[in-house]
Amino acid sequence: MQGQPAHPAERHGRTGRPGRHPVRVRDHPEPGRRPMRTLGEARGGLEEIPARGPMPTTAGEFRLSPVRLPHDLPLLTAWMNDPEVADFWELDGPAEVTERHLRAQLDGDGRSLPCVGLLEGLPMSYWEIYRADLDPLAEHYPARHHDIGIHLLLAATARGRGLGGVLLAALADRILAAEPACRRVLAEPDVRNTRSVRAFAAAGFRPADELDLPTKRAALMIRSRTRS
Repeated sequence: MQGQPAHPAERHGRTGRPGRHPVRVRDHPEPGRRPMRTLGEARGGLEEIPARGPMPTTAGEFRLSPVRLPHDLPLLTAWMNDPEVADFWELDGPAEVTERHLRAQLDGDGRSLPCVGLLEGLPMSYWEIYRADLDPLAEHYPARHHDIGIHLLLAATARGRGLGGVLLAALADRILAAEPACRRVLAEPDVRNTRSVRAFAAAGFRPADELDLPTKRAALMIRSRTRS
């Protein structure tokens, strides 16, 4: 499992309080910071990744289905209330907590796409594919244009089987095939989330740095288009 999701201002933890670090509009940077690409660049691009259809893997046919509300809300709420998930995502609680997090992406500017992952037709994971260069994360690492990030949550029934690395590798391949402008796929799991760090490593992501983010200390992991 990935750990803290994107958009901390939309996340409500156990206290029910919004995050303290609002998302800034990237075409209005703080004084002294380099301007980022406009948010409009993210619109319409990420949807191509699941739209290309199933991804064959050694574990079976894997595909992503963009989240549909209210249809997917009960399932995703149940996953967020799994104690092992809640320790890192901090979205446990009533369905309204999960719904706020999802709607912030679905009704937002297009920089983050939430999806349900299905293996052989069965839902078993939750994914967020996001434009890392347009995310607040870009304030904390040397962002490059069209960097794309991944967040992953595996349901309890899918853990302990090595699926994380298999599915992450398939999705990284898909992202790089669907998005020619993307040169790197990256992740920033909590350093305490050793399962997640191992899964990204198994998928070919290499540790690049450790980042002190507003909500966690993260392991920055990168998979480049050209790997040595």
